[in-house]
Amino acid sequence: MTGIRVRFAPSPTGELHVGGVRTALFNWFFTRNHGGKMILRIDDTDRQRSSPEYLESILTSLKWLELDWDEGPEVGGKYGPYFQSERLNIYNDEAQKLIDSKKAYYCFCTPEELQAEREINLRKGQPPRYSGKCRQLSPQEIKDKKAHKNFVIRLLSPETGQTVVEDIIRGTVVFENNIFDDFIIIKSDGLPTYNFASVVDDFYMKISHVIRAEEHLSNTPRQQIIAEQLGYKLPSYAHVPMILAPDHSKLSKRHGATSVQEYKEMGVLPEALINYLALLGWSPGDDRELMSINEMTDLFSLDKVSKNPAIYDLKKLIWLNGNYLRTMKLDVIVQKALPFFKNSDELSDVVHSYQEDDFKKILEKVIDLVRDRVKTLRELVEASGYFFRNDFTYDEKGVKKHFGKKNAGEILAKVYRTLKDVEPYQPEQIKNALGELSQTLNLSMGRINLPTRLAVTGRTMGPDLFEVITFLGREKTLERIKKAKELFTSS
Repeated sequence: MTGIRVRFAPSPTGELHVGGVRTALFNWFFTRNHGGKMILRIDDTDRQRSSPEYLESILTSLKWLELDWDEGPEVGGKYGPYFQSERLNIYNDEAQKLIDSKKAYYCFCTPEELQAEREINLRKGQPPRYSGKCRQLSPQEIKDKKAHKNFVIRLLSPETGQTVVEDIIRGTVVFENNIFDDFIIIKSDGLPTYNFASVVDDFYMKISHVIRAEEHLSNTPRQQIIAEQLGYKLPSYAHVPMILAPDHSKLSKRHGATSVQEYKEMGVLPEALINYLALLGWSPGDDRELMSINEMTDLFSLDKVSKNPAIYDLKKLIWLNGNYLRTMKLDVIVQKALPFFKNSDELSDVVHSYQEDDFKKILEKVIDLVRDRVKTLRELVEASGYFFRNDFTYDEKGVKKHFGKKNAGEILAKVYRTLKDVEPYQPEQIKNALGELSQTLNLSMGRINLPTRLAVTGRTMGPDLFEVITFLGREKTLERIKKAKELFTSS
């Protein structure tokens, strides 16, 4: 394909959510796969709900996901401006063309008059359509009314026949024209409606493919009618499936995090989030799940996008994230994890006591030990506290189970003496020394290792004990064993 131009057009009325990201991602995959252009357009004509803060959040989220755009805010381009609020003169000019060609007209009906019409139609068992009575106004009547009444501009819509939408994903979708009334294209405040602005922008920005959520399918026949009245060539349409909650209801806050910012704060990696969202409604085949963004781009095809709703599964996302944590380059994970350590209430003072490069070297060793057992960057911090602080808390159940036994103090004392003398102080030698101790005491390795782990880390589970002991060093390890013995086994 040549001349591929797609657009992602969010409204800055809220955070960027999973549905919006998935739409942006499918547009990005499609255009990168075909060597086209990705346009970011900001649909900000809802003046009351739009805010600079939400715009900044959307841009930041896209950058964090590394979904770049070729034209739009902060980039520019020859088809701008890329904010709808800066394109009002274009919409007004196009609306005037429709009025001049008798394809649109001024409507002065009040909300009360429109409501009365709807009620009459409903009583007759007819669709609550607008009657179109303002179509017949004379030029003088229009001039008189414009002087003292608010008005909208309505498009003259076909009353018979069909509007056929040829959708790449859904095939042929037919709409009967008698379900549409003369719908509004310019509102009483002078701002364009969503459908009108989108059609005009898509034409002037030379958009070849409109890839968007299924919920917009019902807008498409109206947009096609607008485009035909304006004499525009239609873009190709592709409506991707909805994302539903596990109970098949509409996805909402009650089902967990839904915005990109929330996932970022949870410690989800952008690579994992992209991988997961790509699989919501699309499959490359062969049951493949773990893929790089380059692999997904090469494999992506609208033909492989499903018509059926995709089911959101947070557990699957976290599982994918855990896989990325285990397999990505260690220095990359360190860089991504560093802000979480810096912002941790428990560890921020420790982090700032080091030079950053020195802390990174230490952190690399810690992450290498714990990342197999965690699934998010936040969990990575939670799993690492005892490497940096001696004042950690002990697992209560572990204390009762392992320090409450009659000979716990004796075992810890012998472990202390064993570790004090082991040479060299390396994992294999430590393991062998504690193994010999278990044989000498005629105890299982668990009876030795578990109270030792609890004394050294405050936990009953974690990474390889002998690697942990080696990392902590002899002095710190012995200090912790002595402290645990005195706290819990002196009696």
